[in-house]
Amino acid sequence: MILSLENVSKSFGALTVTDSVTFEVPQGQALGIIGPNGAGKSTLFNLITGNIRADQGRIHFEGRDVTRVSAMERCLTGIGRSFQIPQPFEKLTVFETLLVAATHGRNMSEAAVVEDCADILVRTELIGRANTPAGQLSLLERKRLELSRAMATQPKLLLLDEIAGGLTEGECRALIATIKDIHAQGVTIIWIEHVLHALTSVVERLLVLDFGKIIGIGAPEAIMASKEVQEIYLGIEV
Repeated sequence: MILSLENVSKSFGALTVTDSVTFEVPQGQALGIIGPNGAGKSTLFNLITGNIRADQGRIHFEGRDVTRVSAMERCLTGIGRSFQIPQPFEKLTVFETLLVAATHGRNMSEAAVVEDCADILVRTELIGRANTPAGQLSLLERKRLELSRAMATQPKLLLLDEIAGGLTEGECRALIATIKDIHAQGVTIIWIEHVLHALTSVVERLLVLDFGKIIGIGAPEAIMASKEVQEIYLGIEV
């Protein structure tokens, strides 16, 4: 297992946002996470990356207990992520953005990462915009830059937070193709998404959160057929 969580909990005051969450992710798998707004999905990502600390429970990455390890060290060991709302340094070019991510996310010199950054831009279809300031990019291009920036840290585990949100159908299909290509290269993916057709076209398993608790995990078809999931997530009275 590349990642395992055991009874992980997090509260903010009286509000419990992650409640005894336990699950494992095998190396090379793509896991989707769904749930209503406020279910604790992004908090779960922040716990995995170390942006916030768990109150209880354990998090293991590649067999190592990283529960108290800093976010920077987790990045250096191979956990990368995108954010739901891309907020790039608007005056930096696309290529400069990747250089910053790669040098700090890998603790390497610019000279050592230049070639790989160029390769990432080819794979994410941004090579033609390499010298464009990030502030001039379209929404799809910003999403691609967010994905590229996460890939520049050379993650073994890639966390995607609603990366398809706000895109048109055609833009969504184009981004899905890029994500499939990344997954095919052996990168383990955990993807939070409300665009279900995008998610289910990539992932092998679905995990459902509601009020910080896991209410289901398994094959996408079985999860979406669950009465409890339909009632809680889709708002369907079964």
